[in-house]
Amino acid sequence: MRTVYLVTRHPDAARLGPELERAGFNAPVISPERLASDDIQSRIDVAVLDFRDIPPAAFSIIATAYGEHGVILIAVVPPELLDRISVDLAVDDFVLLSAPPQELARRIERALWRKHGVDAENIVRCGALEIDLTNYRVTVDGEPVVLTFKEYELLRFLAMNAGRVFTREQLLNRVWGYDYFGGARTVDVHIRRIRAKIEIHGHAFIETVRNVGYRLVADARKSPGSES
Repeated sequence: MRTVYLVTRHPDAARLGPELERAGFNAPVISPERLASDDIQSRIDVAVLDFRDIPPAAFSIIATAYGEHGVILIAVVPPELLDRISVDLAVDDFVLLSAPPQELARRIERALWRKHGVDAENIVRCGALEIDLTNYRVTVDGEPVVLTFKEYELLRFLAMNAGRVFTREQLLNRVWGYDYFGGARTVDVHIRRIRAKIEIHGHAFIETVRNVGYRLVADARKSPGSES
């Protein structure tokens, strides 16, 4: 089940929580202050921000914190739509608070699809690799792959940000958390184990970017002498 954080102080926005849960989401309501907490930052995938509570200048900061992996939508009332929203606002979409909750659910699904390739069944597809986010299942060419929890979380993060390069330190922060004290070697070990499990039948999904880190691609067929 996908989690959508409703960031608001207002009852008219908080009412969307039960409606989103009926649409199949987990939808906790949190205050804008909690958005900055470490426990939220390490887990957020979708945030719906009440535009009345957050100044426009803050959105670039929020996008820097969550934009590379999280989907950000804003909930607005009509005057704000006309007077305060610019075309370069760092969000993925917006919705009017007066709109039916089903519209917000559909906009969330579309934003997830545009950003991460997550379809209506909550599956991330990267070529022959499929990750079922609801059931924590991974398959390659339809064959199930058994991963540990951290292996799964690392692969999920890379797949939902396919094509982007991440340093080992970034992956440690995003997957293990900012309070993890292990070294970057931990990432290399997990990448090696994941590759051994998913790079079958000639597939190669995880690329090493020399002196930088790793990225996941839809499929890059293995060739003799290729770097692993």
